[in-house]
Amino acid sequence: MICCRQGNGAAWGGKDDAGRKEEGRMSDFMKRFSLDSRTALITGASYGIGFAIATAYAEAGATIVFNDINQELVDQGLAAYEEKGIRAHGYVCDVTDEEQVQALVARVEEEVGVIDILVNNAGIIKRIPMCDMTAEQFRQVIDVDLNAPFIVSKAVIPGMIRKGHGKIINVCSMMSELGRETVSAYAAAKGGLKMLTRNIASEYGEYNIQCNGIGPGYIATPQTAPLREIQPDGSRHPFDQFIIAKTPAARWGEAEDLQGTAVFLASDASNFVNGHVVYVDGGILAYIGKQPG
Repeated sequence: MICCRQGNGAAWGGKDDAGRKEEGRMSDFMKRFSLDSRTALITGASYGIGFAIATAYAEAGATIVFNDINQELVDQGLAAYEEKGIRAHGYVCDVTDEEQVQALVARVEEEVGVIDILVNNAGIIKRIPMCDMTAEQFRQVIDVDLNAPFIVSKAVIPGMIRKGHGKIINVCSMMSELGRETVSAYAAAKGGLKMLTRNIASEYGEYNIQCNGIGPGYIATPQTAPLREIQPDGSRHPFDQFIIAKTPAARWGEAEDLQGTAVFLASDASNFVNGHVVYVDGGILAYIGKQPG
């Protein structure tokens, strides 16, 4: 005679008490990554990295606010968000203009809500040999890539202090750590942005404000498109070949590769992470390169 002891339902596809408790614990844990009821301002997020970060925030529950330098780009961004089913709030604002930024933040607080999350994403690069670069060209890069994050951060911090929490994420770069030919201004700006990140963390951490950075590796965006162009003879661009060889992942990153880190740094899951730059680079900063031959 074969005896079968009837279980409590788990063996038949149901959930026992332990299973339900585990599911509840996991649900509570995952809530720490939620951005429900948060307002996120992502600068320059009509396309590219900023757009990818904003769409991830929307999926995590945040209300999306973005700006760009002119109405055409804002309209382009609004259409792109609408295509993804995201209701975003877009504004024209030059992030290097302190008066415009102060007015933008006041308007967002009135029309949308106090900003809980700021992503300083807007940026430019000029690939010019240092000795051929004018001081004015150098200043233009510093103004957008370093001064603007200072201007926008100082505009949103008072609201974060009043609210009792805040997240600032600065889009840094591997050039926050490395130098390379033709990008002296960009490397100077992104190195400065790393230190601004640390200083904001130091100065405002006591107000439950966390400031961290994301350091993208070489990401396939319109900014890097010239470096990935196929040459007239059908070969890959020399810099494209160089990056593939130097990256353990053996590929360019996609903007979507940054989304998980961006959500983590914007969520309660990172409440004790402050003043750091997380490099999302396929391992390039950790790798010395292949031995020749």
